[in-house]
Amino acid sequence: MGTAIAARLKSVGHDLLVWNRTEAKAQATIALGATWCPTARDLIQQSDIVICLLTNEQALDDVYFSANGLLSAPAPGKLIIEMSTVSPDKQAVMAEKASKVGVKYLECPVGGSIGPAKEGKLIGFVGGSAEDLEIARPLLEQMCKRVEHVGNHGAGSMMKLAINLPLLVYWHTFAEALSLIQPLGLDPKRVVDIFSETSGGPNLLKSRGSLIAQTLIDGEAVIINGTLNTVIKDMLAMKAHAQTLERKLPLTELAITYLQESAKAGLGEADSAEHLVQWLKNP
Repeated sequence: MGTAIAARLKSVGHDLLVWNRTEAKAQATIALGATWCPTARDLIQQSDIVICLLTNEQALDDVYFSANGLLSAPAPGKLIIEMSTVSPDKQAVMAEKASKVGVKYLECPVGGSIGPAKEGKLIGFVGGSAEDLEIARPLLEQMCKRVEHVGNHGAGSMMKLAINLPLLVYWHTFAEALSLIQPLGLDPKRVVDIFSETSGGPNLLKSRGSLIAQTLIDGEAVIINGTLNTVIKDMLAMKAHAQTLERKLPLTELAITYLQESAKAGLGEADSAEHLVQWLKNP
């Protein structure tokens, strides 16, 4: 996703600096014309705005608070746009720590996958101050077809988790639905197309339907849009947030159980569509 967003920003004329904990993972962005920075501290010191996309909360701690991390030295006036999907409470903590070194901080987890990212058609859910958003808005509007300011720090994550919940549960409900028609022996491309044109299919099937169908045909995904481990991580964050609100998510918890079984079977780092294959093999 980071490479896709970088490609979009480069296409509209921005100069880019890039840093990654694993330099090899930055090569695709460097190939686009981005300049490599030796450390995260160098990145923020040399940039006006830093965009972060990280896997989980531990990754945020590593990138922000290590000896040469983003917040390891004062950086007054700089702005960070944090696009990772993490817990609302974590975003509030990050904003507070950023302010202590003079850094403005917005959270903006996004809806959309690699294709929309390349086209500037993501949907951004912003948490933070309206003043900081006005600084970031021109850039965000080049990445997103819609930018929604939903509240203070943590609000963006709340909205992203809520929007993702039915989608991520759908990975398992779709697997169950496919098992009902498995005896028909229909072409997966035809099946996915039928679902995408009915109330049985979300927007996911319209944007990624051909890739999902190919995964069902091949038994594995050629392109990884989102790993199963990432799906599970996000769903566990939904569960934890619900607990803070004293709300129950029984369907989500059940879906997590089945998705975790696929991850334990070796599909954790595979595209989440491979859960469909796994379920049809072992319903």
